[in-house]
Amino acid sequence: MKRIFDAQLLGPLAAMGLVTLVVALTTNRFLDPGNLSNLALQVSIVSLIAIGATVVIFTGGIDLSSGSMVALLTMVLATLVKNMGVPLWPTLVGVLLLGALLGALNGVLTAFLRIPSFIVTLAGLIAYRGLALMFNAGSPIFSLDPNLEPVFYGRLLGIPLPFYYLVLFYGAATVMMNNTRLGREFYAVGGNPAAAKLSGINVRRVQTWAFAIAGLMTAVGAILMAARLNSGSPNYGQTLELQAIAAAVVGGASLAGGRGNILSTLVGALTIVIVQNGLNLNAAPSAVQNVILGLIILVAVGFDMWRSEIARAIGRRSAGKAEAGRGA
Repeated sequence: MKRIFDAQLLGPLAAMGLVTLVVALTTNRFLDPGNLSNLALQVSIVSLIAIGATVVIFTGGIDLSSGSMVALLTMVLATLVKNMGVPLWPTLVGVLLLGALLGALNGVLTAFLRIPSFIVTLAGLIAYRGLALMFNAGSPIFSLDPNLEPVFYGRLLGIPLPFYYLVLFYGAATVMMNNTRLGREFYAVGGNPAAAKLSGINVRRVQTWAFAIAGLMTAVGAILMAARLNSGSPNYGQTLELQAIAAAVVGGASLAGGRGNILSTLVGALTIVIVQNGLNLNAAPSAVQNVILGLIILVAVGFDMWRSEIARAIGRRSAGKAEAGRGA
């Protein structure tokens, strides 16, 4: 029982299955092919940004700036393409580099200036949104480029391109976390920074890399957001940072750092999006959706805090029953 309880994928998969069952029972529109197709497209942006959020959490940090960074990056993309006439593909590369640089800036402030990541990224949440409002007098920019929409809505062999993005990035993240030195260093720094430093790991470099990866994945999400709507807006990305963090936590990543599975984050993202989809299909107000998202985060964090104690209690109970059976 203890081994089953501690399985990294079993809990998130069970939670997703339960949520799916509840939503399917509350509305017959959930299993409609059109809704499922829309669900698959919707989850791609959240789940890709959640990769970066999870890597930061693995190192014991937190990133609250990704939603506002999405708004800023979509406005940069829109301004370059629509207002300045810069070709699309060089612009997309530039947006990816800018996202990585903004993430690295968060990492430098956290690692080298020793400002808590919560404060650094909270400031980024406010500042990046403010910078986004400085573009185009704070107004959205529409109809960017006809070649942008296929980046999100295009298909290859009949399968939507976002599916390939998920396979590519989650595959790369899994290999990085399980088979590279940097991935092991992320876990080591999150588990015990002092011990990691004594073992020769450059803790500051590792923390900076984590935030740079988070910024890069946020840029990928921003490009897909702009492609999905063929526009840029300072209002895009609101609550995306909370959804990404919730996906990581529901997926079993420990906010204390050093523990989690990157694939479980994808399951967590699916769970969050299924919940939101179910609420939308049942015409729940946005305020109710925010309350439920907050409750999901609270329950997931509470489970993370008490998981070890519950597992030990299950182990003791199982051992007690076994002892009683032998005595009989």
